[in-house]
Amino acid sequence: MRCCDPYGYELTSSPEAARAYNRGVDGLLRLRGGAASAVATALALDPTFALGHATLALLGHEMCVAVDVRARIRDAIALAPRATERERSHVHAVAAHLRGDSRPLIQHLETYPRDAVLLSTAVPTIAFAGVTEVPAEAWRIVERAIPAYGDDWWFTGLLAFTRQEQGRYDEAMELSCRSLAAEPSAGHSAHARAHAHYETGDHDAGLAWMDDWVRGDGAATDSLSHFAWHAALHELSLGDLDAVRRRYESQLRPDGALGCRALVDTGSLLFRWALTPDADDVPDLQGVAAATPNATLRHPATPFLALHTAVLHLAQGDAVALGDLEAWAARHDHPTHREVVAPLARALRSMATGSCSAAADQLADVSTQTWRLGGSDAQREIIEEARISALLRSGRYDEARVVLDARLDRRESPRDRRWRTASQPATAVTTG
Repeated sequence: MRCCDPYGYELTSSPEAARAYNRGVDGLLRLRGGAASAVATALALDPTFALGHATLALLGHEMCVAVDVRARIRDAIALAPRATERERSHVHAVAAHLRGDSRPLIQHLETYPRDAVLLSTAVPTIAFAGVTEVPAEAWRIVERAIPAYGDDWWFTGLLAFTRQEQGRYDEAMELSCRSLAAEPSAGHSAHARAHAHYETGDHDAGLAWMDDWVRGDGAATDSLSHFAWHAALHELSLGDLDAVRRRYESQLRPDGALGCRALVDTGSLLFRWALTPDADDVPDLQGVAAATPNATLRHPATPFLALHTAVLHLAQGDAVALGDLEAWAARHDHPTHREVVAPLARALRSMATGSCSAAADQLADVSTQTWRLGGSDAQREIIEEARISALLRSGRYDEARVVLDARLDRRESPRDRRWRTASQPATAVTTG
């Protein structure tokens, strides 16, 4: 009996293992829980399933799933010769990606565009950080796949996310709504819509829609902490700090078994909340540090995780940890670690030691390269906010206002207007 994945590609596995694997793929594409456990079940049913080993290694590397990544990819490589050409190419692409070389993955998608697991990996979304350092390259990967998917609801959501990254917010909204009409629980489509609301300053409507979705069609989504982060970002932008506190207490506390999401979602929110004018009694990040795997804090697997690890160390005032991160990144094989993470850690170490003027200059120097870290514009804004705080703390109010004015030109934000008022020399306050 020929086994196939959800998009028609053959799987070299037993029928039972293929069914379990497909449940995992379906969960991954829907952002439902249990994707990794379903793939692990597939391996228990058929230990010779090379693609299952590679997928579990990928989930461990990208999503902090508790698996032995090296063992899984080693088994995938050993078992690949018995698999199809597409599966062999998939395993090779994953193995290279884990080594920091994503060119084979990009080449694989040119031949096999309906390999949804790797297409999802290629684009910065909730689940993955992406495989290219140039956003336009990720966009081209998605554009090339349009003929292969047609009006598929999952791909339409992925395309919606691409459109919002391109600043084509009306198209992103139309595509996400079309996908959600076909599959109301489509997590990637909801994510694209969330970004479109935020980037256009549509905070009230975006917040109302997000709360309705997570209580209704999106209730079974595995990454609800990230959607809670989006809702909290609207509340933060509106300057409603009481609502931010309620959101944190009910949905974003780091003791909720969030894993790396505690670092990326809760940690970044607490940091940005603490920088906000008039913020007080903001919870510290000790719980976030406790919830994050120690290996991630020492040697983050991706530049995106390194960004959030550096922010965590700054929030805790740990200049030593920032120095260790800088030294580790400076020796890293991956150029983004050497050329972006290391100087970012150096800048935040300057800030942690009170050299805020130097930190502001160092953050300005690295700002043109931060897109290489992966993630979204909304997530990488945390670096810009650290720079604003450094400028204010060093008394460079005119420069802080220039940065804030540029932000307000992008979208309306009562929080940024309050921050701008606080940047007037006569009323300036120390933040962060």
